[in-house]
Amino acid sequence: MNTQLKKVQSLTSGSIPDSILRFALPLFLGQLLQQFYNMADAWVIGNFASNNAFAAVSSGGNLTFMIIGFFSGIGVGGGVVISRYFGAQDKANTQKAIHTDFFFGIAASVIATVAGLLIVPRMLVWMKTPEDVLPYSLQYFRVYFGGVTTIVLYNICMSIMQAQGDSLRPLYYLGISSATNVVLDLLFVAVFHWDVTGAAVATVIAQGLSVVLCLVRMLREPEEHLRLNPRLIRWDKEMMSRIIRQGLPTGVQNAVIGLGNVVIQSNVNSFGAYAMSGLGAYSKVEGFAFLPVTAMSMTLPTFVSQNLGAGNIERAKKGSLFGVLSAMIAAEIIGIILYISIPQLLKLFISDPEAIVYGIIHARIDTLFYCMLALAHCAAGVLRGCGKSTVPMVVMLGCWCVLRSIYVTVILQFIHEFRMISWAYPLTWTVSCILFVVYIFRLNWNRAAERL
Repeated sequence: MNTQLKKVQSLTSGSIPDSILRFALPLFLGQLLQQFYNMADAWVIGNFASNNAFAAVSSGGNLTFMIIGFFSGIGVGGGVVISRYFGAQDKANTQKAIHTDFFFGIAASVIATVAGLLIVPRMLVWMKTPEDVLPYSLQYFRVYFGGVTTIVLYNICMSIMQAQGDSLRPLYYLGISSATNVVLDLLFVAVFHWDVTGAAVATVIAQGLSVVLCLVRMLREPEEHLRLNPRLIRWDKEMMSRIIRQGLPTGVQNAVIGLGNVVIQSNVNSFGAYAMSGLGAYSKVEGFAFLPVTAMSMTLPTFVSQNLGAGNIERAKKGSLFGVLSAMIAAEIIGIILYISIPQLLKLFISDPEAIVYGIIHARIDTLFYCMLALAHCAAGVLRGCGKSTVPMVVMLGCWCVLRSIYVTVILQFIHEFRMISWAYPLTWTVSCILFVVYIFRLNWNRAAERL
């Protein structure tokens, strides 16, 4: 067996904690850099633009997640399929899966561009975006979705490389593009005074750089079955069916959760620009705080699928337990720290005392329930690795979209207080956790190993 293939198979042997943590660490650092993308926009706009501009950028994350998350979710399915073939050492199907997944990425980027430019302006109005914030939101998202191809393709490239067991190179490329984003943010917003347009242009250019770096590596990969060959990029009906079968539930899940959060955001918007800014600033802090859990939830599908593909069922089960428990412990420790320090952390992004109050209210309710959020995300990752991606979709659709939206819409009719919105999150996290735990305890791992 050649050296490259051994690297690919590294998750199927050796110490389970060591294998998982070595793979998760680059993912953690990569997500850390990704948060710097978001933080750079928020910090520069928060310090060099108006509160309305900050509210526009920080409150639009749910819209972008709703559209991009759909296609990225299907890309996750491609990663699961590729990982399974790697585990089975099936070079022919590995090559076919890589090129089919990349073809999907190209098609998805075109669709995401059109959808974003046509749908987002109407969604902003439907979300009851305040009139003084709406012009800033429109400016930002016209540029963002005009260049969304770079963002979609980077997610696809990253998924392909991680499925090969390579979580390190995407980290390098993201580090370079993250630094570029910070420099361009300062140049376009602080120096040229392009406001939210400058922040969007900086993000698109920086993500485009990360795509170029990924493509250069993929085109030069020494192993033929791992190398991206432009002549082989095409629609393969059978392989695309497998990718969509694995990824569509995750894509639908992301889109529906995004839609549910849009409903929540529309209710937040009814409390005004300060509430939007406060919640937006908290989301930036939470993004950093939850990085260890995010990395673990991204690691588990690859770990589980590679080991099931190699027939290591007990190793897959033990690794799943380790990943879930370690993520829950880390999340709760982080939540307690955040509960105590949130007033100071919010001031990094916003200075208005009224906006800070809204952020504190939300944080003091949600942070102590981070262990539930960790359990839900990691359990979903385990099930995706088992080829059961429909289950997380159904659970999160029901809990994080339908139940959450109904709760907020109804409760605000009786108690119109911002804190009631905040309680929607721990409530729905807990319900989804109960359902995940029940399902995983009843899961037939032997049958999961036979599925693809």
